[in-house]
Amino acid sequence: MATPRILVTRRWPQEVERVLAARFDATLNESDRPLTEAELAAALKDFDAVLPTVSDQLPAAVFDQKGIRTKILGNFGVGFNHIDVSAARAAGVAVTNTPGVLTDCTADIALTLMLMVARRAGEGERQLRAGEWQGWRPTHMLGSALGGKTLGIIGMGRIGKATARRAHFGFGMAIVFYNRSTVDDEETRAMKARQLTLIDEVMGASDFISLHCPGGAENRHLIDAQRLGLMKPGGFLINTARGDVVDTEALVEALRSRSIAGAGLDVYEGEPSIPAGLTDIENVVLLPHLGSATAETRRAMGMKVVDNVTAFFDGRDPPDRVA
Repeated sequence: MATPRILVTRRWPQEVERVLAARFDATLNESDRPLTEAELAAALKDFDAVLPTVSDQLPAAVFDQKGIRTKILGNFGVGFNHIDVSAARAAGVAVTNTPGVLTDCTADIALTLMLMVARRAGEGERQLRAGEWQGWRPTHMLGSALGGKTLGIIGMGRIGKATARRAHFGFGMAIVFYNRSTVDDEETRAMKARQLTLIDEVMGASDFISLHCPGGAENRHLIDAQRLGLMKPGGFLINTARGDVVDTEALVEALRSRSIAGAGLDVYEGEPSIPAGLTDIENVVLLPHLGSATAETRRAMGMKVVDNVTAFFDGRDPPDRVA
């Protein structure tokens, strides 16, 4: 069999690109420019495998064509709601992802956002850089402590548990959570975490809400104006999951009106476009999708893709197949 032709849609860690180039007939995106939908559709006709990232939109339309050559999409990331998985499956294209290797670094970012927004770190740095700081004083830029507060987790999977573990054992926070299925294991019992029946209950009971649920149509605007209205006036919303889980317009209104104290976001609807309403508000911390952005994690993610694609072309079932 000829060496499979693969397209890597963005620049990956060099070590991973070297492995891909050694094992496959690999085309790399030297410019690191996001590909258009038309370019991705054309790639499906030219390559045996396409290795997309969250920045690559693969809706049903790109699979609705004749002559698709691609047999596998080796997705670089856990989330795959940017891929129409049903359409890929119907076109005979397998889809894999990279679970398990970015749990800790994403949980770290969730805690980073919690600390930054609660202690007003972003506001403080902006004030300092602008030359507006007038020196220490007892009432300057007072924030909120994490210790003794309640953290509500929406989605108690691996990342949700890792975030809860850091918050409980590191900061003494109480943990409540919502999960579609029952979670009752040694780890949650050790944290004395309480599973509540409804998302609305978690929203009302928590000082901080951290989102760790999948994106996509099922959870689009899961956190809307009504649920934001259930939060405590001093509450903070943290999102390291997917941007479309939160109704951005409703969040901007809640932040502007101070019906909630603040938010920390690492993901956005329609990213990399960020609504001006968010960037104009002081009580929100904005990060550029850094959840998995450690050198160690990105290498591990890339090697997961390598393992999945290698297994597929060796005739074995890819270990992280989602479709």
